[in-house]
Amino acid sequence: MNVFCASGLVDAGITKVPRIFYSPPDGFDRAPADDFDIPLIDIDAVEKNPSLRGSVVDRVRDASGKWGFFQVVNHGIPGSVLEETLEGVRRFYEQDAEAKKQWYTRDSLKTVVYNSCYNLYAAESADWRDTTYICMAPTPPNPEDLPLECRDIIIEYSKQVTKLGRFIFELLSEALNLNPNHLNDIGCADGLGLLCHYYPPCPEPELTLGASTHTDIDFLTVLLQDHIGGLQVLCDNQWVDIPPVPGALVVNIGDLLQASETTVALMNRCKKIVSLLVLNLLVVLFNIQLVSNDKFKSGQHRVLASPAGPRLSVACFFTTGMIPSTKMYGPIKELLSDDNPPKYRETSVREYSLHYNTKKDHAASALLDFLV
Repeated sequence: MNVFCASGLVDAGITKVPRIFYSPPDGFDRAPADDFDIPLIDIDAVEKNPSLRGSVVDRVRDASGKWGFFQVVNHGIPGSVLEETLEGVRRFYEQDAEAKKQWYTRDSLKTVVYNSCYNLYAAESADWRDTTYICMAPTPPNPEDLPLECRDIIIEYSKQVTKLGRFIFELLSEALNLNPNHLNDIGCADGLGLLCHYYPPCPEPELTLGASTHTDIDFLTVLLQDHIGGLQVLCDNQWVDIPPVPGALVVNIGDLLQASETTVALMNRCKKIVSLLVLNLLVVLFNIQLVSNDKFKSGQHRVLASPAGPRLSVACFFTTGMIPSTKMYGPIKELLSDDNPPKYRETSVREYSLHYNTKKDHAASALLDFLV
């Protein structure tokens, strides 16, 4: 198992990156650091002074429309919880290979799925990272089904990030001029999956990527990243760094929030989500870009490989996953008019996810294939 993990290659002492990790150039330049500024939003201001809620909603609307990304501070999750979450993930990954072997699988039906190069058979190149997916909602796993090294903190962090996610959905609903409960009422915050990434130091970072260019096929992603950095979002055909801010969480819009009227009813067991790890993840709602009819943007993003590390991150996807439903979804009707007709045809979560899974190039959003 160990030799197939990016971290296993590093442990083996390699000095050259294997060709399966080579990433083709995308032709986009890296933006000068001073030219762009990813919005940093203090959401505690809403609690301290309700009169500021309108200005916070305006900032969320602007960030979601231009970038599809913003960072939040004073979000209510203690710094100690954030730090222990990252340390719990580190403890899991830095066990010896034999101890981790019980969790290593490509069977996406399991509650905990640990592997590396999960997109090896679907993408042009493999990503330089190890990945563990844990399904936490709608039906929480039994604690004994989670790795002991991070069990307690994963459970606690999931509870707190769910509360935060529901609040962010309120702000997003208001940013769309909808009832504050609209996105929560259609189930956007009901499902939660955690994707824990471990990016080992790379001997030739210019040849590969920690995470290839993609958009997230969910409604919303809340990302906890450590101090090393490397996350970038594409804006105006330039790669813009999203620098780590102590205590901040990165929020990004998923494809489905860009475009659907409602979310599918969740499965009885979240672990029935099919092939979720094959769907090049990083921000997962049945697409906020889709349901918002492009009022919000699902930003293309990637993670650079680095000689420093390991880099740690935990991405929380608010998602219904890929479920066997024939229910159809399209842009929210309240957002449509003669001047703003639907941009996307109706589709089901299953159809969209299966289509995404067939694409080798995730740099281009699968939403383009669902335009009216």
